[in-house]
Amino acid sequence: MNEIGKTIEQSDNELLVQLVMDALRRIIVHYGTWFAEVEHQLGFENAMKVEKEVWDTSLGNQIERLGKTLQFSVSNGVPDILKELPREVLLKLLKSIGINWLANDGIWFQAVENSFGMNDAKRCNDSCWTRYSPYEANRIKALIDLPENGGLSALKKALSFRMYALINKQTVEEIDDKTIVFRMIDCRVQAARKRKGLPDYPCKSVGLVEYPYFAKAIDSRIRTDCIGCPPDDHPDEWFCAWRFTLVEDPREWSL
Repeated sequence: MNEIGKTIEQSDNELLVQLVMDALRRIIVHYGTWFAEVEHQLGFENAMKVEKEVWDTSLGNQIERLGKTLQFSVSNGVPDILKELPREVLLKLLKSIGINWLANDGIWFQAVENSFGMNDAKRCNDSCWTRYSPYEANRIKALIDLPENGGLSALKKALSFRMYALINKQTVEEIDDKTIVFRMIDCRVQAARKRKGLPDYPCKSVGLVEYPYFAKAIDSRIRTDCIGCPPDDHPDEWFCAWRFTLVEDPREWSL
């Protein structure tokens, strides 16, 4: 056995547990690094295609291997225990995951802000959403089998499957056959600030990236307009509102 192997073999249980957790962390970062580099070298659309193939193959292999090691049963790459959970527990689990997702986003923002300032944190945040928002839209399209360029009906359904939909309260109003209005009625971040007596977080800059990129990924003909988003004034009934319009003329397809 080589020296590195001996070092791991001779570690106590506490360090072995830390190594297990850190190995999972390294897998996550390595996965994200691969995606970022493929996107940089080959473009976002190609990165999405490759990532789908990688996820379908890699996750199944990893779960099967962990199942054999930890002795839990797996079917088609999914732990059977998940399939056996009652519906109400699955919904609670999804909400917990949604909160974790949002907390993770906030922790990243704060870490950059603390080291480099608000301006750099907002720049990183806004750029992140140019990738995450269309990625999320494409995952939703695949999961619930939405058609390409499915129009406002597809967008309306997709909005209800976002991570935000797990933890925030939102509504969609159909104005006419070419227009819908989305409103964030209760935003977990803004509501927490309100309880603490703090002003709204000025999230309009990221919203101007997040919502148009999401809508375009669902249907390239959809134009997004901001009705109001902090630091804009808004009524008590909602925190932000966005108008989505199906535009047939390609000359009007700009974000």
